[in-house]
Amino acid sequence: MADYQTVISGGTVVTGSDVARADIGINNGIIAAIGLNLKGESYIDADGLVVLPGGVDSHCHIEQLNDRGGSDEETWTTGSRSALAGGTTSCITFAAQFKGQGILGTMAEYRRRASKAMVDYSFHQIISDASDEVMFREVPQIVAQGVRSLKVFLTYENSYLDDHHFIRVLAAARRNGCLVTVHCENYEAINWRTRALLAAGMTEPKYHAWSRPVMIEREATHRAIALAEMVDVPIQVFHVSCAEVAEEVARAQHRGLKVWGETCPQYLTRTASDMDRPGFEGAKFMCSPAPRDEAAHAGQWEMIRRGTLDVVSSDHSGWSYDSVAGKRAGGPDASFRDIPNGMPGLGSRMAVLFSEGVSKGRIDLCQFARLTATNPAKLFGLTQKGSLAPGKDADIVLFDPAKKVTITNALMQHIIDYTPFEGMDVTGWPVLTMRRGEVAMKDGVVLAQPGSGQFLARGPYDMIKPLGRLPDGFDASAFEV
Repeated sequence: MADYQTVISGGTVVTGSDVARADIGINNGIIAAIGLNLKGESYIDADGLVVLPGGVDSHCHIEQLNDRGGSDEETWTTGSRSALAGGTTSCITFAAQFKGQGILGTMAEYRRRASKAMVDYSFHQIISDASDEVMFREVPQIVAQGVRSLKVFLTYENSYLDDHHFIRVLAAARRNGCLVTVHCENYEAINWRTRALLAAGMTEPKYHAWSRPVMIEREATHRAIALAEMVDVPIQVFHVSCAEVAEEVARAQHRGLKVWGETCPQYLTRTASDMDRPGFEGAKFMCSPAPRDEAAHAGQWEMIRRGTLDVVSSDHSGWSYDSVAGKRAGGPDASFRDIPNGMPGLGSRMAVLFSEGVSKGRIDLCQFARLTATNPAKLFGLTQKGSLAPGKDADIVLFDPAKKVTITNALMQHIIDYTPFEGMDVTGWPVLTMRRGEVAMKDGVVLAQPGSGQFLARGPYDMIKPLGRLPDGFDASAFEV
C-alpha cells in the first residue's frame, strides 16, 4: 500500500544542516516525510543525484515597469522558464515607483502581469518618492497585500533617495513591520567622478568601474547601517561586491544589529577587466556596483564562509546586447553613463555557485542550500519555502554533481540575447525541478504552464522585528514627519 503520491528515492538529501541518503515522500504538493524505503504511487529515481531545496532568488527584475511607459524585456513567462531551468522555484522581484506617483496602481499592474508566472513569486516595493501619501497611507496598504520589504536606492538619477527621504522609508518600515533592502553607492560621489571621466574623454564601458570605486560602496553601506540603527530597522545590503564592503556588514552584526549581506555570482567570477573588451562588448558586464578584481573573489568567498554574506541572488536585470531597448538604448557609441546597468543571471545562479563553490571545495552542500534557498526564504518570510522538511512545499531541485556543462545563452532559456557566463565550464547541473510537488523541469525541458505560479503573501515574522534599541529610547517613527 502506497503512503505517498510521489517518492523521490535514493538521492543525497541536503538540508541547511544535514546531508544523508534518503527518500522524500510527497502528498498534495507538500513534503510529507523524509526517510528510507518510503512507498509511493510513483517514483523519481534520484540515485547518484543531490536533492536540494528549490532555489529562492530574492533579488531579480522581471517585467519591471519603466518611467517611459514600457517594461524590462524579460517577461514573467520567459523569466519563469529560465528560473525553473536553473533550479529556482521562487522569486522575489520588484514593483517600481516613479517620482511624483504613488505605489498602489503600479502594484496592481505587477500583480496582473505576474499572473502569467510559472514560479511562485513575491515583490519588493521600490520607494523612489517618499511622499506623505505614500509613507503614511499607501505603504500600509501594500503591506496588507502581503508585500513586506521596501527597496531603496542610494544612487541612480530616477530612483535615488537622499538621507532625509531614506530615513522616512526606514521609519515607515518600522511602523509597518517591513525589512528594508538597500542598494548602497554614493550618488554624489559617482556623479562627480562621472563628470570628470567624461570631461577627460574616458567614455568606454571599462570606465564604469572607475566611476564607482570600492570606497563609494563602502561609505554608503556604512551610512545606510548607521541610519537604520538610529531608526531601529533591520536591513539587507544588496549585491555586496567585495570584502571591504562586507566588513561594514560584519561590524554591524558584531554589534548585534539586524543587518544582512547579499552577493551575486558576478561578484565571485567576473572582474572589471571584463568591461575592457573590444568595442562595445564590455557593456555586457556592466552592473552596479561594478565587478572588482580577482583578489576580491577570495575575500568574497571568505565572507560567505564566515556567514557575513548569507544570501546569493542573481540580481537578474536583463538588457539585451544587440537591442535598442537594451544595452544600446543610448546609441551604438554611448558613453558608460548612458548604458543600462545589469546582467542576466536567473538561469545560471545555482549552477555557477554549485560549480565554483561546492565542486571546487569552497563551500559544502549545506552551505549551498542555505545560500540559495534556506536563508533567503527565512529572511523574507517565505515560510513554506527554502527547506526540505515535512510540512514545507515540495519545491525540490535534483542536481547531477558530476555533470559537466559549458554554459551557453541557449541553455539559459531567458529572453536576453547573451549571458555573462558564456563559455564557462561548470561541474554540477540541475536535471529536474519540482514546484509544489509537480515536475516543472526535466532534463532542460520546462513543463510548467504559464499562470501556474502563485503569489506568496508575507505576514509579520520575528526575524525582522526591531531590536527595541532606540537612541535615548525615543521613537521618532511614531510621528508623521
